Amino acid sequence: MNIIERFLRKTSILFRRGRFRSELDEEMAFHRAQAEKDLIARGVPPTEARQAAQRQFGNATQVREQSHEVIGFSAESMLQDIRYTLRQLRKNPGFGLLAVGILALGMGISVAIFGFVDAALIQPLPYANPNRLVAVTESAKIIPQANLSRYDYDDWKRMNTTLSSLEVYGNTGFLLRSGSITEPVAARRVSAGFFRTLGVNMLLGRDFLPGEDEPGRAKIAILPWSTWQKRFGGRQNVIGQTTSLDGNAYTIVGVLPRKFVFAPGRDSEFWVPLLDRSGCETRRGCHNLYGIGRLRDGVTWEAALADFKRVAAQLERQYPDTNRDQGAFVAPLKEILVGDVRPILLMLLAGAALLLLIASLNVASLLLVRSEARRREIAVRGALGASRVRLVRQFVTEGILLAGAGCAAGLALATWLMTALRGIVPQPVAIHLPFVNFVGLNAHALLFSFALALFSAVLFAATPILRMGAQRDLHQALSEGGRTSAGRFWQRLGGNLVVVELAVAVVLLSGAGLLAKSFYKLLHVETGFDTSHLAIANVMIPDSKLKTNDQAVNLYREINRRLMAIPGVESVGITSDLPIQCNCDTDWIRIAGKPFHGEHNEVNQREVSPAYLSTLKARLIRGRYFNENEIGPTENVALINEALARKYFPGEDPIGQKIGNTSADEKSMREIIGIIADVREGGLQQDIWPAEYEDIYQTTDNYFSVAVRTRQNEKAMLPSVVSALRAIDPNMGVYRESTMEQQMESTESAMLHRVAMGLVGGFAGIALLLGVVGLYGVIAYSVSQRTREIGVRMALGAQRGVVYSMILRQAGWLTAVGLGLGVGCSIAASLAMRKLLFGVSAWDIPTLAGVALVLAAASLAASFVPAHRAASVSPTEALRIE
Repeated sequence: MNIIERFLRKTSILFRRGRFRSELDEEMAFHRAQAEKDLIARGVPPTEARQAAQRQFGNATQVREQSHEVIGFSAESMLQDIRYTLRQLRKNPGFGLLAVGILALGMGISVAIFGFVDAALIQPLPYANPNRLVAVTESAKIIPQANLSRYDYDDWKRMNTTLSSLEVYGNTGFLLRSGSITEPVAARRVSAGFFRTLGVNMLLGRDFLPGEDEPGRAKIAILPWSTWQKRFGGRQNVIGQTTSLDGNAYTIVGVLPRKFVFAPGRDSEFWVPLLDRSGCETRRGCHNLYGIGRLRDGVTWEAALADFKRVAAQLERQYPDTNRDQGAFVAPLKEILVGDVRPILLMLLAGAALLLLIASLNVASLLLVRSEARRREIAVRGALGASRVRLVRQFVTEGILLAGAGCAAGLALATWLMTALRGIVPQPVAIHLPFVNFVGLNAHALLFSFALALFSAVLFAATPILRMGAQRDLHQALSEGGRTSAGRFWQRLGGNLVVVELAVAVVLLSGAGLLAKSFYKLLHVETGFDTSHLAIANVMIPDSKLKTNDQAVNLYREINRRLMAIPGVESVGITSDLPIQCNCDTDWIRIAGKPFHGEHNEVNQREVSPAYLSTLKARLIRGRYFNENEIGPTENVALINEALARKYFPGEDPIGQKIGNTSADEKSMREIIGIIADVREGGLQQDIWPAEYEDIYQTTDNYFSVAVRTRQNEKAMLPSVVSALRAIDPNMGVYRESTMEQQMESTESAMLHRVAMGLVGGFAGIALLLGVVGLYGVIAYSVSQRTREIGVRMALGAQRGVVYSMILRQAGWLTAVGLGLGVGCSIAASLAMRKLLFGVSAWDIPTLAGVALVLAAASLAASFVPAHRAASVSPTEALRIE
């Protein structure tokens, strides 16, 4: 009989139970009649033969039920099991609500975190054949993934043999006039085939055409869906309209789909072609673009990497000055996008899984307690003829119902949590999650929740089944009256479950403690300047306002005058790059009078106003700061940091020596007039690089930042600072104004640490609560089972202190074992997450000791209540109840 025939037969039995019973009764009557005839044929009287045949055949009802179980499942008995389970839950609603609530908590958190893991690590990127997309950049000795030079991009695109297309993108910005305010807007410049390489089709209009990214072509733009809605009201006739960006008319040719996301970098309000080469892009040594390519069929990214290394080596031979030690970097695009957040997401998923384990063990403990209370019921049902299979099916039904209810509540909680987490995910984290705004209960999340529900159902069904398997002697179960012996199984298994719960709680608490300590050290890392009372703002000015050095000098002096006139302002500094941003905007230097062989000595390059470093309160080690007289192209002076002095002037005094760019042009040489203590220009977790500080009055860049040292609360003074800057020129855009301390807290590394610390800390708090509740349950149940024993002890003269000691010793033993196991697991877990730690070792003794003290104190508090109850037992009442 094949599978289909068996299924049809069982289905027929399910829906034609009456006919099945009728046929079964006829079959049993036939066999009884045959047995009776055989006995009569052997000479047995008819009456005795009939009775003997009935005895031989057995109980007809029992045979009928057994036959039905052999042939197929019974819908009627299944419904009976469900109704019986529901009656049991109605009798004890507290148990049902507690079990479902605990399971929903663990499952909801796990599914919610899985939703984000799925978005970042499992779901494919929202592009055509995303596995064929690769990130392509250059590489240098100290920058493994360096930006691309526009000249190198042109050569790479022409000379490579492994990509079907290679495109580039770069960040830029425009000034958009909005009412009476000029508003800076973020934008991206891309090569013409960028969207075709991704495989993205426009919602409205068209893509950039081949050649529309070349210098001299028309100025056109593509809108993301959000900009179309926000600035153009979602109008269908937007195609062909023009918008003014930096005073130039850009024609809108397309609108991107709503779900289009390009994770690297920042949100962009406009996408425009590359067009003319910027001032930087006129030099091959200028690196400001990022590459993205699509592999040819049959080509691996490793083969593409080898191909681009070949091209880079050829360009190095062809352009030894600009391309010396410039290599190539190629990797799958998804690996680049999620590289920073992968360890944090996996850590959070592991933490959620541990929390779910604790929740499941707690529910299993509740079921064990409940199975102890139902021992007599199960024994009576077995004595009345219920088979072991029938009892097992009852337990399976109960487990499925509990797991199903917990899963349904958990999915509701997960939906709410996903929405809440989407709202609090910081932007530096969100840019690495392509689908962060669309995280929800998709097919993957539902499948994951089904797997969790199945695991829970198996655990919940197996718990009473194992308890029943330990209960071999039915007579003993019926006659057993002593509570002490009745609870030994629960005390052993329940105690083991509590040990596991406490160990998991230690792991989560230790992880949260290490992340919290790491976050604290990150925010208190040595920056090299005073971050307090420092207001900052970024400024963008039209190119036409800064065409000459005189215009730049006048603007910077006017900014200084206006801001210094604000009450409460102590000093003002202007810079090309604020600190704690990035090790970027670099320069290649050479030292006058020292051998030079074309090597790229890469250092951070910062243009600053004379008062900038003193406004930061950067410490001057030797020499002096700039002064207002040292402005203009004829005054070539510079300051350096200690890192540059250590690396390039070991054992020497750099003051008075000259540094310049890699050319031999004397005009580029600058005399070193001072050395400052290292200011952290890069991120909080990045190394401090050598840095040079030059006069900003000699530059005409239209992007710069201001730093304002205040005597009052710097946050309260930000509106005045912004108003003063906008009053200088209505076409000047001011953006991302904040305090320096806020900027530190909003860096990508700080936000990643904060998110991880907050979520793991929340997991740890819930785990601690559940673990302590589990310990309380074990000790309280133990006390209830030992009431008679405690009464006898006290009747024989035992003092209350002895009873306290007996109960607390049991709790202390469980806690000690859980702590010991947890500390060992915590060290292993900390070693696995060491890349997420900053300034903290995995063997951080104070953190582990603090976790042990917290858990020990919580366990002591949880054990004190049942210990007090035990010590308050009246010997007379205890013996009389028994």
